[in-house]
Amino acid sequence: MNILFKKDTWQEIYHSLRNNKLRTLLTMIGVAWGMFLYVSLLGAAKGMQNGFDKLFSGFATNSIFMWGQNTNIPYAGFPKGRKVDLHLADIEMLQKKIPDIDYISPQNSRGNFGSPGEQMSRNGKTATYTLTGDYPIGNKISEKKLIYGRYLNDADLSGNKNVVVIGEEIYKNFFDHKKNENPLGKSINIKGMFFNVIGVFRSKKGGGIENDQTSYIPLSTYTKMYNDGDKVDFFAIVSKPDAGLTSVEERVKTEMKKKYDISPDDTNAYGSFNLGKEFAKFTGFMKGMQLLTIIVGTLTILAGVIAISNILLITVKERTKEIGIRRAIGAKPTEVRNQILLESVVITLTSGMLGFIFGILLLMILDIFTRNQDEFPFYNPTVDYTNVFSAMAVMVTLGLIVGMIPAQRAVKIRPIEALRSE
Repeated sequence: MNILFKKDTWQEIYHSLRNNKLRTLLTMIGVAWGMFLYVSLLGAAKGMQNGFDKLFSGFATNSIFMWGQNTNIPYAGFPKGRKVDLHLADIEMLQKKIPDIDYISPQNSRGNFGSPGEQMSRNGKTATYTLTGDYPIGNKISEKKLIYGRYLNDADLSGNKNVVVIGEEIYKNFFDHKKNENPLGKSINIKGMFFNVIGVFRSKKGGGIENDQTSYIPLSTYTKMYNDGDKVDFFAIVSKPDAGLTSVEERVKTEMKKKYDISPDDTNAYGSFNLGKEFAKFTGFMKGMQLLTIIVGTLTILAGVIAISNILLITVKERTKEIGIRRAIGAKPTEVRNQILLESVVITLTSGMLGFIFGILLLMILDIFTRNQDEFPFYNPTVDYTNVFSAMAVMVTLGLIVGMIPAQRAVKIRPIEALRSE
């Protein structure tokens, strides 16, 4: 279209918009606001998703946490209210009966779920912290971010070793962290026994039951310390990737009820938390948020574009005499139509770009203020530029479509009638 390369065309557009500054500005705000909403909401939704992905990073999201409670139905000669325990021997049984289980990690703990912690001391300092007996494989379910040393290994477990991995807060209390004292190989007294520190971890804020005031020792050492035998507080059960996690959860409870003569209808005997189910709910929520963002942004942009059509209709009516003069001196109908369409596209595209720029600026500001906030699940709010450019293309297309209405009206103006108009 040669019209795009004519200086006169752009001068006419400039003067037309300048003569209706307030009206044009208010119209542009509608389109800009729509694009601003679209970009900022889409970026914010992505930031939340990235934040939760960061929070869950290192977690096996296809996992179930299960613990024993009390029965609420009398069964097989046993009364109601019987205490239900988990045992290490159950692990082998469950893995044989349910092939969809990838692995099971048992844990015992003091200081979680309302139980008192364990007293620890070093060099005259004493404090009470959470103490957990764990399997090395437990670190695959909830990976610790180690700042010193390593996590528990199979040799620690099989050898009942007195080794401990401590949280960062415990390290700061018992060691000179200001001078970056290396705690590895040094000992901490736990329940009257000396444990060599083999690692220090920093927890994810808001993620998991562990925190920087937790310490981990081999489960074999833990059970000997407290004479727990093979009793376990809870199992962390990880299913194979292609297995249905809810199905595995139900089958585990069914097999455990069979083994310990618990009524199949007893829903209170075993408590569980299905991390995969909760993660799926969150993923579905985020997809819904993104869809809602697209719908809200698109409708707002559409409303703004329709406003452009209305403003151009008024402009065409006000410029009837001008258009008539142009037609009288030889302007073709297509030239008049293209002029109005170009005005529509210029207003639409300029408004959209302004909304896009302000939306990106808002996301950048949000990123700066939330980048180091570990407690807040918001990280790196970005926008898929494919979506943005698609929205811009749709916006320009809509601008052309709605611009056809005033353009066609301009074409239908007869020179003689236009010249007679006041």
